[in-house]
Amino acid sequence: MGKLQSKLRKRSERYRAGRDSGESAPACQVVQHEPAHSDAVNCVISLTSELSVSGGSDQAVVVYDWKGGTRCQSFFGHSREVTKVSCLAGSTWLFSASRDKSALMWQMGHDADPVQEFCGHELVVNGLAVSPDGRKLCTGSRDNSMCLWDIESGECLQKNTISRNLVTHVCWVPASTTIVQTSEDKTVRVWDSRTWQVTNTFPTKRHIQTHCDISSDCYHVLSSSNGFSGQGCESTLWDLRQPGCKVVEYRGHLQTTACCVFLPPSHDCGAMVASSSHDCSVKLWDQNSGACLYTLTLDGSGPLVSLAPSDPANLLCASFNMGLHHLQLSQSPTLSLKVTSRF
Repeated sequence: MGKLQSKLRKRSERYRAGRDSGESAPACQVVQHEPAHSDAVNCVISLTSELSVSGGSDQAVVVYDWKGGTRCQSFFGHSREVTKVSCLAGSTWLFSASRDKSALMWQMGHDADPVQEFCGHELVVNGLAVSPDGRKLCTGSRDNSMCLWDIESGECLQKNTISRNLVTHVCWVPASTTIVQTSEDKTVRVWDSRTWQVTNTFPTKRHIQTHCDISSDCYHVLSSSNGFSGQGCESTLWDLRQPGCKVVEYRGHLQTTACCVFLPPSHDCGAMVASSSHDCSVKLWDQNSGACLYTLTLDGSGPLVSLAPSDPANLLCASFNMGLHHLQLSQSPTLSLKVTSRF
């Protein structure tokens, strides 16, 4: 169980989409921009409607104008690959976590050196989230610990270590003191940032939980599972108001589901969820029924490890082998998802 992260690269060539997947992306229709990274891309988030922030195995944090196809700024300071990136909405602050056991803070438009360091974990940092007020940073690590940091001083304010809690992802619920994290021990935990204690633990799943996301209304949580040959590989919708209440599961991927996200609300269709997998596919789901609405296969991409919605019509996807993909979602005449560019 504890070897999952270190095995991803070695197994990347094994992950290929199954025959029952939907549409493959036609290479002739895809615009190739200057690559953001020189190696595998491990994570991506949307900074604005036009800018993304990504982290890669090349140890870089990159701000990219994906609409214009140009790199805006690159930051180097980690000594090993970047595992997660985060930002504070409406500010120029960026944050990154790394396999070098640290988290760093950067400022867009300034020098490429980090403006703050958060050091104290003993193993790779896989969880990273900024508090809604921008004063604190939460990190989670494979050393079984969750840490709370003062952003201005870099001081570790709280640390809580729980046996077997090998953290895989962290989300701070907007406008609240609640934090949600997933773990390699197959659980989803809910934390109170004021006491730095676990307030709820969701029922244990059968497989490692790889990622989590919070709905815009803060009522629901998504978590995703690892798996092989169609066993596991699901995403799960939970009711955050009734911790432990499983609403629906999204099943159909053939390999580990690395990421699951809520898509921004749209007037043209109902609530949807997107997931990306090591089977080289991105799937769109009906949030309420769990029905798979569309499957896009990115042949040769390797594991698809991160998704970032920009708006209801645009989705960014990070891959091991082919960089970052801009995916465009269309409702007319029928629902579709296609690759428009890579960078």
